[in-house]
Amino acid sequence: MKKFTRSLIIVCMFTVCVFVLPSASADETNNKTSITFSGPVEVPGVGAQVLPAGTYVFKIMDSLSDRHIVQIFSADETHIFTTILAIPNYRYRATDKTVVTFQERAQGEPQAIRVWFYPGHQWGEEFVYPKTKALELAKIVNEPVLYTPVNVTSIDDLKTAPVEAVKPTGEAVSVAEVVQAPPVLVAAATKQPATLPKTGSNLPLLACIGLLSLGAAGVMKFAA
Repeated sequence: MKKFTRSLIIVCMFTVCVFVLPSASADETNNKTSITFSGPVEVPGVGAQVLPAGTYVFKIMDSLSDRHIVQIFSADETHIFTTILAIPNYRYRATDKTVVTFQERAQGEPQAIRVWFYPGHQWGEEFVYPKTKALELAKIVNEPVLYTPVNVTSIDDLKTAPVEAVKPTGEAVSVAEVVQAPPVLVAAATKQPATLPKTGSNLPLLACIGLLSLGAAGVMKFAA
């Protein structure tokens, strides 16, 4: 009887593994990148400041929200300088190197980071500034800049803060006028099928269940 019970437990555990493993998923990458700046740079977010020349580590924060939140650490990752709200931006050609684009500034003023692209990725992170700073940058580059109209003082604020764009004139515009949408997604949005195609069959699952049933029957017969 003990052999029968032990064998039945093994069969049941195998059955559970078969049904649980397909639902597992891999962890998302945090796009950790080490970046060295030759001069001072300005960054927004919680802890907004001007970073002196040096090496910093950029990461996408692991967050349950659907927001893209970027954190900038010291080179040894023992200190967080700022936590930034970002919006995904698209580029047509990926490169094998990290790319950081800057907002132009007046002579002698620090550059302001606009977009961070991870090597090999066409999607980048467009940084969101406070409205006053975004308007200042928009006047310098003569194009809309992303901003949030609310005061952000914590990471929780970043998860819910609205995002808009401001023109050099101070007029608010759609974020779509600043962030480049990928052409593939635009085309797909205009040609969606009425029904989803059937991509798989239940035959492998039924066969697996049948094999497990035969195995359980054999164990029960052997125990009897």
